[in-house]
Amino acid sequence: MNENFELEDMRQQMNTLKKKLDQQQIVNDHIIRQSMKKTANSIKTRYYAIMALSLLMIPYTYVILIERLGISFAFWIATAVFMLVCCGATYYNSLNVNIPNAMGRNLIEVSNRMARAKKFDANWLFFGIPAVIVWLGWLTWEFYQKDFEAARYMVYGIACGAVFGAICGFKMHFKTQRQYQDIIDQIEEITTES
Repeated sequence: MNENFELEDMRQQMNTLKKKLDQQQIVNDHIIRQSMKKTANSIKTRYYAIMALSLLMIPYTYVILIERLGISFAFWIATAVFMLVCCGATYYNSLNVNIPNAMGRNLIEVSNRMARAKKFDANWLFFGIPAVIVWLGWLTWEFYQKDFEAARYMVYGIACGAVFGAICGFKMHFKTQRQYQDIIDQIEEITTES
């Protein structure tokens, strides 16, 4: 009789423990999903800022390059096209991040989309870096066509701006790559626990 009572008591304790563990799992799952959502929102906000900046650069560069500095219209057209390509590529990649109710969906699908966005973001450098180098070279040539003496100082400014821009750009790129990987790792953690 005493044995049955102890056995029943142990079963109740095990059930209580199992319920607490299940509740803890649900709470952990919720916390991880909230963290993933916050990280994805951070990436989306950065992408929206880049898209807005790309579009704003088109009229801004017209005023600065054409009206103030007298640079060729062809260079400005190339700059405008480059800004539109940047905006379009950023928008395309933001579609992988901008998933309605992403954290309530199938996490494998979300993980695949984040991996695609991460890969696209990494591969973008193979176009972006050479395009910026060509653009900077063309800009330098445009300045040398105008005035050799003033061009030398402009090139110093371009070089300093390029170094500063590269540092900021790579910093942002690596941060975004880390955030993508964090989301992928968190999804993997949830799916292996389930």
